[in-house]
Amino acid sequence: MKRVLLLVPRGAEVYETAAFLDVLGWASLEGAEPIEVVTAGLTPEVRCSFGLRVLPDALVRNLRAADFDALALPGGFEEFGYYEEACSSAVGELVRSFDREAKPIATICVGALPVARSGVLAGRRATTYCRGGSRRRDQLAAEGVEVVDDELVRDRNIVTSTGPGTAVEVALTLLETLTDRANAELVAQLMGFDRRCASAGLSARLP
Repeated sequence: MKRVLLLVPRGAEVYETAAFLDVLGWASLEGAEPIEVVTAGLTPEVRCSFGLRVLPDALVRNLRAADFDALALPGGFEEFGYYEEACSSAVGELVRSFDREAKPIATICVGALPVARSGVLAGRRATTYCRGGSRRRDQLAAEGVEVVDDELVRDRNIVTSTGPGTAVEVALTLLETLTDRANAELVAQLMGFDRRCASAGLSARLP
């Protein structure tokens, strides 16, 4: 059984968080093998964007990358305090530990920014939220990242994307990485998603 650590910082985007849970949940029930998703926060209760409250399964300070197969990180809203927790030293160390072990790290939208802040994206290709001006992309570039104008960018073990509209495809990409393409295609079909359009916007640099 594969185990995915789903990080839920304060202010996390509800839809992006749910996309990981839903796709991997479908995969566990209907796919080739079960996948356990463990939610983690910095506090026992997390207030996500728009007021949704989540009770994480575990606290970040008690976790080790060695116990998981991948890390999933949704983006979030500055107005709800996302960057205060997502860019914390505890999250940064967790991200670095997953990268040191070359384990998949899947991010959606501005979830790329805390990953970049950890230092693991320096000199690598990535993308982030692209609408409403270039501020977030400028922040990504300031961390030494080569910013790519594609909806999904995969550089070795790290996937980044441009916004909530990519959430399901990021989750399916993570599923494909953890299992195989046929399994991801099966889950996408069962959920009613067409991956042919999404694949046209993927830029990848593989090992």
